[in-house]
Amino acid sequence: MATTEHTYLRGELEKRRERLQSAVHSAQRDASLSQLLTDVDAALARMDHDTFGICESCKGTVDSERLLADPLCRVCLSCLSKDEQRALEHDLTLAGNIQRALLPGKDFAAAGWQIRYHYEPAGPVSGDYCDLIATPGGLLFLLGDVSGKGVAASMLMSHLHATFRSLAGANLPLERMVEAANRIFCESTLASHFATLVVGRALSDGAVEFVSAGHPPILHLHADGVTPLAASSVPLGMFCDTRFPVQRLSLRESESLFLYTDGLSERENHLGQEYGLERITQLVAKRAASAPEQVLAECLRDLRSHATGRKPDDDLTLLMLRRTA
Repeated sequence: MATTEHTYLRGELEKRRERLQSAVHSAQRDASLSQLLTDVDAALARMDHDTFGICESCKGTVDSERLLADPLCRVCLSCLSKDEQRALEHDLTLAGNIQRALLPGKDFAAAGWQIRYHYEPAGPVSGDYCDLIATPGGLLFLLGDVSGKGVAASMLMSHLHATFRSLAGANLPLERMVEAANRIFCESTLASHFATLVVGRALSDGAVEFVSAGHPPILHLHADGVTPLAASSVPLGMFCDTRFPVQRLSLRESESLFLYTDGLSERENHLGQEYGLERITQLVAKRAASAPEQVLAECLRDLRSHATGRKPDDDLTLLMLRRTA
């Protein structure tokens, strides 16, 4: 395990040990707390002997994402018992259902805009982030991708969701909102965790302002073609004091913004060739006058044609906003 993660988990285990010791000696203690304290001591001992993260059954490596979610793990996924596997599958299904409940409604509407999105996890849970929030200051649209995979990434995605939902009500200027979210994210996650993210605000008259933090280019679809709008800052979570410049543009009627996670641009075919930004740009340029649901459907059809026979190994989220009269 990486040194940063190892140090973080040791600190977490030591804090939990202190609380368990206090609870064990209280008058209302639960008998199970003594076993938990024993398990925490055993995990700290494994760290001291450099065996932490090594499966006690097959001597392979325990996935780091599992250890971040539960530092008391002693075996890898392959060595779980049948009952443990069923329990894990149940938990993942529950986590996936919770994530889907956090998504905006498919019929989400905002004055002056047609909006559609597509959300497709590669597994039971996703590290992709998509949200639409109606505020007095305009429509907030967010699309992001948390580093890593599995439960740990999904937990960070939920953390981002809660953070921006809380900040949205304060009606802050966009740069201040993203800077505040970045500080919160930095202070509550490991240094190895970050999130590429687009946070934008769209008004009914077509005015749009957005921050793109290390995310793949937004595509502006207009009568003359497609203009890629590159990121202007690093991803969230890399540095606590990062500034996030705001970019601005104004969309005319029938112009659109197309956003996506790298589950689209980096999807490979059987030859290892990525779908790529050029192919995305060519496809949406041909559909620039189409409704968002038609553009997304054509994009998904073309992506599946490109990747025939290959199971997706990354989450995929698409979001399109089209200016209406």
